Amino acid sequence: MTKSDPFDAAFDAARDAEREGEAPVGAAVARGGEILAVAGNRTRRDRDPTAHAEMLALRQAAALLGTERLADCDVYVTLEPCTMCAGALSLARIRRLYYGADDPKGGAVDNGVRFFAARTCHHRPEVYGGIAGSEAAALLHDFFAALR
Repeated sequence: MTKSDPFDAAFDAARDAEREGEAPVGAAVARGGEILAVAGNRTRRDRDPTAHAEMLALRQAAALLGTERLADCDVYVTLEPCTMCAGALSLARIRRLYYGADDPKGGAVDNGVRFFAARTCHHRPEVYGGIAGSEAAALLHDFFAALR
């Protein structure tokens, strides 16, 4: 796709999602410094509860590479993944996960069920949280404040 910053691409996708009335969450999948896939949340547009940014980006990357195993890929997402997305990251054998804002209510990496710490987790990526966390949290806060 391109050789730009994956977190910038994820934030751009989050802002695009927000403009479409979706929760502003974006994700990018990269390998060897090249961005393979980028997506923002589309649950409302697609009427699909699984259309989280991470899920969509993983699907794009897997289709592009022609494999369900993304072992040499890294995922960059603006919000701590939920249980569903953490499970998909594990099944895809993602090498590293970088995320922005913590999600104390719905997150499943460093909050909630702590999916990757579970004995039953098949694959645990390296996890780096809190990257540009205040910027990601502000996007979400402003979006949900405007809805109230």
